[in-house]
Amino acid sequence: MLRWRILLGVTFIVALIALGWLDAHARTPGLWLFPLALLIALAATNELSQMFAARVPRPLGMAAYIGNALIIAANWLPHVASTPALARGNWPLLAIGAAIVLALSVEVFRYRTPDHQSERLAISAFAFLYVGALLSFAVQLRFCGPEGNWGIAALVALLVVVKSSDTGAYVVGRLCGRRKLAPQLSPGKTIEGAIGGLTFAVFAAWLALVVLFPRISGPTAPHVGLWTWLGFGTTVGAAGMIGDLAESLLKRDLGRKDSSDWMPGFGGVLDLLDSVLVAAPVAFAWWEYGIG
Repeated sequence: MLRWRILLGVTFIVALIALGWLDAHARTPGLWLFPLALLIALAATNELSQMFAARVPRPLGMAAYIGNALIIAANWLPHVASTPALARGNWPLLAIGAAIVLALSVEVFRYRTPDHQSERLAISAFAFLYVGALLSFAVQLRFCGPEGNWGIAALVALLVVVKSSDTGAYVVGRLCGRRKLAPQLSPGKTIEGAIGGLTFAVFAAWLALVVLFPRISGPTAPHVGLWTWLGFGTTVGAAGMIGDLAESLLKRDLGRKDSSDWMPGFGGVLDLLDSVLVAAPVAFAWWEYGIG
């Protein structure tokens, strides 16, 4: 199993590097990464549907898939097509509103007798926010900086910090973890592991923002000072940990070990994405109002 985890992990990293390189050299920003984001959103929606099926029959219908696809597409559309002059953040908001209206309309028109309609609508709204809205912040990172020149560096910083935090928490927790962090949610996580994860995250932030950022983005990259990369690593790493625990909360409540079993050793898409989803808005705020 360990060999399979390593092989699959290396495959993911190589694939992401290749897609990032292709996207950085494409005429249209997001040309290669947008289909990946769309695929991730649909797969995550499917996993939420499978998870909530333990509580509600047919919890997420086609409206949920269409809605999340619309939300992700709304982040990309203003950058590649002539659209009305709206602030870029308004497009995802419009898409979220349209997705909710669509879900409501479907339940209204297919209503015959009481049959968990309220629960399905609540789960659909959660799917739009948890998958569509949070993932939108990661998509928006691709367009950071002048003409999107900082976008690849911004995505690299998010992923490097979050995954370094995950790795640091696991390694330190295994080596010297004693006090449980959240025993009811995730018995394997420790306070010592969390401290180790934040330490790894801060080092990863220095690597991503001080060393890699100028090399990826060239002369447009601004100088990133000590307090900026220190704050970025600490807050983004901590948000990633909360994201990991939040998905553990869902799995515990719904009686699941993993979000799905299509990737042996890793679980499902949400098991890989949980920390990134919650860390993405924090990283976006840094790039918009701190680094930028």
